[in-house]
Amino acid sequence: MPIHVRAEPGDYAEACLLPGDPLRARYIAETFLDDVRQTNAERGMLGFTGTFRGRPVSVQSTGMGCPSAGIVIEELVQLGVKRLLRVGTSGGLQPDLELGDLIIALSAVPADSTATHYVGGEPHAPTANWELVHGAAHAAKELGRRVRVGPIVSSDVFYDPDQGRAQRWSDRGILAVEMEAAVLFTLGALRKVQAGCLLTVSDVIVEGEFKRISDEDLKAAVDGMTELALGTVTAER
Repeated sequence: MPIHVRAEPGDYAEACLLPGDPLRARYIAETFLDDVRQTNAERGMLGFTGTFRGRPVSVQSTGMGCPSAGIVIEELVQLGVKRLLRVGTSGGLQPDLELGDLIIALSAVPADSTATHYVGGEPHAPTANWELVHGAAHAAKELGRRVRVGPIVSSDVFYDPDQGRAQRWSDRGILAVEMEAAVLFTLGALRKVQAGCLLTVSDVIVEGEFKRISDEDLKAAVDGMTELALGTVTAER
C-alpha cells in the first residue's frame, strides 16, 4: 500500500481525473459519477472511484504544486492507473483569452524544480499524450466549446515577486500558468502512462490588468470542463 494514497491495486480505475482541490474531487465524484466509493482520505487528499456513463473512472486530488502532485501521480501509477487527466484552473497569459475559456495543454514549460529533478537537470519538454489532447479537442468541438490548444507553464510560485515574468511568458506564446502539469507530463513519459491537462481560465493576468472570474461563472465553466474530461478519459480505446 502506498504511503499517501492509502489504497490497494484495484481500488482505482485505469482512468483518473486529477483536480488539485480535495473538495473539487468530492464534488466531481458526487455530481458526475455513479456507484461512488471513497478510496483515499490520507492527509485530506480525497480520492473516489465510480462510473461515468457506465465506464469505470476515478478522481483523486493532488494538492497544490508539482511536489505534491508528483507524489500522488507516482502512487496512482503504482496502483495501476494508466490515464491521468488534470482538471484545474489557470491564469490566462494571452490578452485575447476570455474568462471561462477552456485550454487543452500540449506542453508545459517546467518553471519549477520537481520536473527538472526527475530528468537530472537535462533539457526536457514535458508534453501531453496526443490521444488525450486530440480526444479532448474533438469533444470540445462537438460541444461547441471555445477552446485553445497550446503550451502552458507550470510555476512553483503563486505570489511571484517578479512582476514582469507573466508578460515574458505571454510574449513567448504561452497560453496560461498553473502549478502541476509539468511533473504530470514528465511522469507520464517516464512511467509510460497517458497524461493530459485541461484548464479553465479563471484569471487574465497580462497587459497590466488583473481580471477574475465570478464564482458562478467559474462553477459553470469548470462543470463543463469536467464533463468533457470524463468523456475523454473514459473513451473507448
